Amino acid sequence: MNELAITVIGPDRTGIVAEVTTALAGAGANLSDSTMTRLRGHFAMTLICTGASVEDVEKALLPLGGMLATVRAVEPSAAEEPGEPYLVSVHGADRLGIVAAVTRVVAAAGGNVTDLTTRLTGPLYVLVAEVDLPPGAAADLSVRLDEAARDLGVEVTLRRAESDVL
Repeated sequence: MNELAITVIGPDRTGIVAEVTTALAGAGANLSDSTMTRLRGHFAMTLICTGASVEDVEKALLPLGGMLATVRAVEPSAAEEPGEPYLVSVHGADRLGIVAAVTRVVAAAGGNVTDLTTRLTGPLYVLVAEVDLPPGAAADLSVRLDEAARDLGVEVTLRRAESDVL
C-alpha cells in the first residue's frame, strides 16, 4: 500500500488539526501514525498516511494558508523488535548541547530514541525522552547518563516506562 510521510508547520491557530485532518480525509489519506505539538506559538505536525497519492495530498493541503506542508512517498517499514521501554528525564539550567550529549550517550548504549520533548521555562530546561534499550543495558546507561549530567550541570533520571494502556 502507498505510504506517505507528511509534515505541516506554521503559526498556531485554533482549528488547525481539524483543517489538516479534514483535508487529508478529503484526499483519501488514511491517518495511521502522527504526532502534533505547539512549539513557542508554532504548530508542527508529522503524519504517516496511506491510500492517497503525493499529488492528491499536496493539492488538498495547498489551501491551508500560512502553512508549509511537505509530502513524500516512503517505503512501509518492517516491524522492528522493540527494546525495553525507558524514560530519560533531564532538568537543569539551559545550556548548549544538552540534547546532543544525552542522545549520544543513549545511542552509544544501543538505545533508540522513540519520542523526545524539550521545554525551556525561564532558566529551567527540561528534556523527556522515551527510549527503547537492548535487554540489560539500563544499568550501564544509568551510570553513563550520570557522568554526562555531571559534565552538563543538570539532573538526569532513567526509569522503566509503564506500558501504554489504550
